[in-house]
Amino acid sequence: TAAQHQSLLHFVGQGNWSDEKVLAKVREIVLPKIEAHGPICAWIQDDTGFPKKGRHSVGVARQYCGQLGKQDNCQVAVSLSLANTHASLPVAYRMYLPKVWAEDKERREKAGVPEDIVFKTKPEIALDQLKWACAAGLPRGVVLIDGGYGVDTDLRNGISALGLQYAVGIGPGTTVWASGMAPLPPKAYSGRGRRPTRPVRDKEHQPVSVETLALALPETSWQSITWREGTNTPLTSRFARVRVRAAHDQKLSIDQIQEEWLVIERPEDETEPTKYWLSTLGETIAFEELVGTIKLRWRIERDYLELKQEVGLGHYEGRGWRGFHHHATLCIASYGFLVLEKAAFPPSGARSRLFCTQSAVPDHYRPRGAAGPP
Repeated sequence: TAAQHQSLLHFVGQGNWSDEKVLAKVREIVLPKIEAHGPICAWIQDDTGFPKKGRHSVGVARQYCGQLGKQDNCQVAVSLSLANTHASLPVAYRMYLPKVWAEDKERREKAGVPEDIVFKTKPEIALDQLKWACAAGLPRGVVLIDGGYGVDTDLRNGISALGLQYAVGIGPGTTVWASGMAPLPPKAYSGRGRRPTRPVRDKEHQPVSVETLALALPETSWQSITWREGTNTPLTSRFARVRVRAAHDQKLSIDQIQEEWLVIERPEDETEPTKYWLSTLGETIAFEELVGTIKLRWRIERDYLELKQEVGLGHYEGRGWRGFHHHATLCIASYGFLVLEKAAFPPSGARSRLFCTQSAVPDHYRPRGAAGPP
């Protein structure tokens, strides 16, 4: 009825209930079922966009929208999913509030944006979610993020400061120190002023871009690796890996910079590399395991796809902050139910036995309409 419909709209848009408590209950129920298929091995972060017209819906601004593949009016939310190779579950979800919104008092009040919400970049929101997940004691995994976040050095440093490992996408122009490369020591102290502490980079002591490093690798460095079964065929590509040190902080000496893996992908049908990652996973990790971990990021893309197509994540038509997050929370709860249902059934295959015993047909039985006995 109309009254019930109105009550539901109020429950989602204005209901005074806690997103955090609902999501905590979803985690409590769903995560053990996911972990029954293997330990959590990844914390995956990304953002998703919702095309939106007008200017009064909370957070709407002209910005990049992944769903459209271009800049347009949209809302954007940042999320964190916990995953293993079997399944994944979003555990944190927050709208990115553009600066034009964060500084517009009138629009904030109309949309009900809480006073404690200030402007933060997407990488800053992502780091806040990681800090929260660590404080909540969630089962830990390797942080997986794409190049839009991986290029943010403060985020990478923040992940390491939390004691987490990462495998992050980076751009081809990211600079690193390869093995045998390093800046010069600080200049000798002259006896006046402050003692020099910054390493010296001269013409012959400069870091290189990961693209330059990749193009200089010998053909023997590349290896074909299959990381999982696709819909029709196994997913395979060619990869190379090199131990490097990031070169973004010019104040640090080479000994103060953590060594990590640079992983490069160059598909069979390409003449140049197409993707790059930095990873703090251990030096002794098998190459196949390293690539498999990096590629597990597809799980959050599946999350977004099913959240939008199966449970209507993008269908919210209200304008307020509370309703936007309440709607997402209910969608994540529904998605958690679907994860539970999938976990309850083993993969399809030949049945070992029938669920019911089939009764024998009596000798004198004749189906209705059958011809009489001769």
